[in-house]
Amino acid sequence: MCARRLEALETIRAEVLARPAQIKAERAKGRKVVGWLNYNLPEELLHALGVIPVHLGWGGDDHLVDVGARYISTKNCVFVRQTVGEFAEKTNPFIQELDLLAVEATCMQLFRVAELVKYYFKVETLVLGVPRNFATPEGLTYFKAELKHFTERLESWAGTKLEPKKLQDSVALYAEGRALVRELYDFQAVRKPAITWRETVEAVQAGNFLDRERHNALLRQLIAELNAVEGPARIAEDYDSVRLFLSGSLIPPGDHKLLDIIEANGGRVVGDDLWSSLIAALDLEVKEASVDGLAEAYLARVPHGALPYLDLDSDRRVANLKGLIKHFRAHAVIYHTLRYCDPYTFKANETKEVLKKEGVPFLEIHTEYAGSDYEAIRTRIEAFVELLRNKNALVGV
Repeated sequence: MCARRLEALETIRAEVLARPAQIKAERAKGRKVVGWLNYNLPEELLHALGVIPVHLGWGGDDHLVDVGARYISTKNCVFVRQTVGEFAEKTNPFIQELDLLAVEATCMQLFRVAELVKYYFKVETLVLGVPRNFATPEGLTYFKAELKHFTERLESWAGTKLEPKKLQDSVALYAEGRALVRELYDFQAVRKPAITWRETVEAVQAGNFLDRERHNALLRQLIAELNAVEGPARIAEDYDSVRLFLSGSLIPPGDHKLLDIIEANGGRVVGDDLWSSLIAALDLEVKEASVDGLAEAYLARVPHGALPYLDLDSDRRVANLKGLIKHFRAHAVIYHTLRYCDPYTFKANETKEVLKKEGVPFLEIHTEYAGSDYEAIRTRIEAFVELLRNKNALVGV
């Protein structure tokens, strides 16, 4: 935990708790609510159309995983099964207020969620196609056409047209938000920051639910508070003995098991390339505030692991990972994969081989939301952290 109480972080927590009631009140006045899933859907479009966007997705609840398994195969990952369970039980206040579910098909398991939610729970859905050959000119042509069609359907549903000025304002607002996330994360590069990685991710993921302008304001307050505590973030030469970097499958709000085990055994997470947190704020520059400009920017960002790419030498996901490990001065990588999250599981060994050439120790943890594997994971992480601690002591770190 951080050494002192962070007032801005406490405000963020309070406002996330209050957000469902705010959305309910706005909806009563006629505003529509769109819940959206995944990685390559430009939220700027939703914001510019005046609807309330809510980035869905929670983890760590094995009961909801079991509920979801009544509707979708148990050979799907636990995040997908819990998402279906959320719609089945509908106890989540954010789910209760949805008027539309928008899903983009980067992860084909989540595309399946859209089908099931529409069929079983009668929720209106809208799907954005994403090309498998995303790195080719043909892929970009396809995505531009898909995003144009998606926007037209959104306009028809929302009963309003996308205005260029509003889209321009939304693009600027979200660009500012991504810059603030990157600035907040940079505090993890110092030796003993006043905010932990867990708290950093909590503040970032609050943006899934809060009004975007308000979230940006709160991030500015939090960064100012941190700067007042310890000055501008700076890289330290004598960093902590065990600094860990998380990669692999997403870790959404509510999924605390792995981090609890790491912290209980003396490890400190300092960075990640998870699409549920930092990576969504990286390498995304909208050069033109238009539907085509959004398509170009989102397809050119650091690719999601679910998109197939076999050439490691030019894979921007791998290059980004290596750069972040160096930036956060991490000693090792814990590669976290959810059971049946096949894209990230299949990439584990190739990622390990790439990092082996860089001299970066690597541990893969394959898990789910049930507690049955807790002791096995604890034993492996305990041994890994101890190995790193001893290695660092030998080299005088």
